[in-house]
Amino acid sequence: MITLNQLKSNPYLSEFIKRTETRMHNLKYTNHGFDHASLVSDRARTIAMEIGLAEKEQELSAIAGFAHDFANFLSRGYHNYFGALIFYQTFAKDFSPAEMALLMQAIANHDKFDMEFSDPISAVVVLADKSDVRRSRVTIKDMKIIKEDIHNRVNFAVKSTKLGFNKQKKIITLNLKIDTNFVPVMEYFEIFTERMVYCRKAAEYLGYKFGLVINNFKLL
Repeated sequence: MITLNQLKSNPYLSEFIKRTETRMHNLKYTNHGFDHASLVSDRARTIAMEIGLAEKEQELSAIAGFAHDFANFLSRGYHNYFGALIFYQTFAKDFSPAEMALLMQAIANHDKFDMEFSDPISAVVVLADKSDVRRSRVTIKDMKIIKEDIHNRVNFAVKSTKLGFNKQKKIITLNLKIDTNFVPVMEYFEIFTERMVYCRKAAEYLGYKFGLVINNFKLL
C-alpha cells in the first residue's frame, strides 16, 4: 500500500486535479481542486483518528479524501463513478484488492445520489467533504457574480469553520461563523440542509450524532 504522499506525486492524478480545478472555476463553481482535496484529506484523517480508527484506516481515509473529486474534469454529474474507475486504473498495483475496494467505494459513495454506508471510510469522507464550507472556496473575484449564485454567496459568507469532537457524548459538531450582513442564517440553512442531512447520516453510521452551530446558535 502506498502512502498519501506517494499518491500525491503521481503525475496523472496531479494533472486530473489541475484540470478539475480549471474546469470548475470556468463553470463558476466553488473550488474542487488541490485546495479542497487537501482540506478534505486532512479533515478525513483527523475524523478517522478522533473516532478511533486504526492507522491504516486513517491513511485510507486521507487518500480517499484527497482523490474523491478529481474526475470532475470529465463530468460533474458522474464524477464519483468516473473517479472510482480511473483511480483503479491508475493505482491498481499499489493497493491490495481489499484496500482498493474500500477506496473505490469511498470515492463513488460521496455523491448524493448513491450515499449509502457499509464501511467507516466512506462515512468519514462524506463528513470531511460536506463540512468544507468557507470563504476561500469561492474562486470568483467578481462580487456581482458571487452574489448572484447562492452556493458562492453562502460559502463567501462563512468567516470561519471548525469541526469539533465530543467523544464522551459521541457528538461531532460543525461550528460556523457567518457574516449575516452578507447572507442571512436561514439562507445558509436553506441551501445546506441537504448537506447537513448527509453529515448526520454519516455520523450516525459511525456511532455519533451530528450537530450544527452557526454564530453560537445551535441549529441541529
